[in-house]
Amino acid sequence: MLVPDFLSPDDQKVFDLLIGRVQQQWHQARHNYGYYTGANQKMAFAQAKYEDNFKKIFEKFSDNFCGMIIDSITERTRVEGFRMTDEPAADKDAQEIWQRNFLDADSNSTHTDALVNGRSFLTVWADEDGNPTITPEPFSHIAVKTVPGSRRQLEAAVKSYVDEWGRQYATFWTPTTVYSMYLDQDAPGGWVSKETTANPLGTVPVIQVNTRSDLYQHPKSELSSIIPIQDMINKTVMDAAIASEFAAWPQRYVTGLEIQEDSAGRPIAPFQVAIDKLLQAESPEVKFGQFEAANLSNYVTLIEMLVQHLASISRIPFHYFLSGGGMIPSGDAITSAESGLVAKAQERMLYFGEAWEQAMRLAFQIKGDSRAEAFSAETIWRDPERRTEAQHIDSLVKLSTIGVPQRVLWEKAGFTPSEIERFDALSEEQAEKAKEMADKYGPDDPQTDNEDQAQKTAEKAPQGNSGNANRELAGK
Repeated sequence: MLVPDFLSPDDQKVFDLLIGRVQQQWHQARHNYGYYTGANQKMAFAQAKYEDNFKKIFEKFSDNFCGMIIDSITERTRVEGFRMTDEPAADKDAQEIWQRNFLDADSNSTHTDALVNGRSFLTVWADEDGNPTITPEPFSHIAVKTVPGSRRQLEAAVKSYVDEWGRQYATFWTPTTVYSMYLDQDAPGGWVSKETTANPLGTVPVIQVNTRSDLYQHPKSELSSIIPIQDMINKTVMDAAIASEFAAWPQRYVTGLEIQEDSAGRPIAPFQVAIDKLLQAESPEVKFGQFEAANLSNYVTLIEMLVQHLASISRIPFHYFLSGGGMIPSGDAITSAESGLVAKAQERMLYFGEAWEQAMRLAFQIKGDSRAEAFSAETIWRDPERRTEAQHIDSLVKLSTIGVPQRVLWEKAGFTPSEIERFDALSEEQAEKAKEMADKYGPDDPQTDNEDQAQKTAEKAPQGNSGNANRELAGK
């Protein structure tokens, strides 16, 4: 057992526990990502002889739905910004931290890793200039240990990875100290200390990004209930491929034919059977015939049933799988069909949002900002529901009639905090120009008054040709 000799005995036990968990998580992540990408899915053959004949042909084939299931959720969980306090400036500062750390793209990768493995991680630290850095970390690199009796407070965490030269590095965090080290089999304890620094945050700067978990903190991959069905689909597809080779072509038979043998007593095949060969025999007693071709629709029916089960368990709409003849619903039908996926995405937002908000509070703690205690902070998410532009805008117009503020309507319309900030600036600019015009020409604009008068006249009942003339005037 390789344990750093520069750690205290208690820390050595925790480090040994966590480094073992990292290794377990690495194997688990490799297995899950193999299904997500389809790279590690192997076709199952019913018999060994089929594997010998067809393994090379179908070696890279997989009818993989796992990637689509994960991506369907990821694309509906997009962070737009943060509301740290009631002040818009707080959102601006959080957005600056977010953009500085390239999290528009990396947050998407974090959500994908969490969905595939059940959990991902974030580390929060300060760079050389003292700016907060939020770094997404894969499930395969970090393991954590919580304080006994707590589901959230961390006692320690370990990050371990291997560089391109094959050397293994590790970082061990405690609430008071951070240890950096690398593995050297010849060193005492196996680990060599690179750097030991105090932890100014007073807490382990690692955040768990859970896709969902029970009260026992067991992360659950989105693929855990999908993989068995995916394996069954691959097996059925492979059986259909083998059947198409041996049974889809009608098998022929012959009766009354004497089978010749070679000198060793082995039977000699009487014909070279092929699709373009004609069979004949000299004896009139010989009869030929053929069996019916295998009906491959049974395989199709079974695969469709398995896909339906897959859609039901994953809560992904049937039309995503092109089930039901490939008909894509529209209007209210598509809203109803995608309601399960929308609800699932919103549930995942609860777990993801808690992690991002905690990361932002730690980032503000590094900046020495009071918003480190902003426990009322909330993540602003892009609307996960897909609607037509006309439907969306119509609903926002109706909300405006009941007094919903303009800024809230902009958020619900899907505009980013940066765009909303720009809208505010443009609105202020327009208000300034209007004030300048009013100061220069007075509150009453003659041109506006004339247009209003023409509109009112045009709305009156027509009197000869005057009504038409007024309407033409109002339309100019």
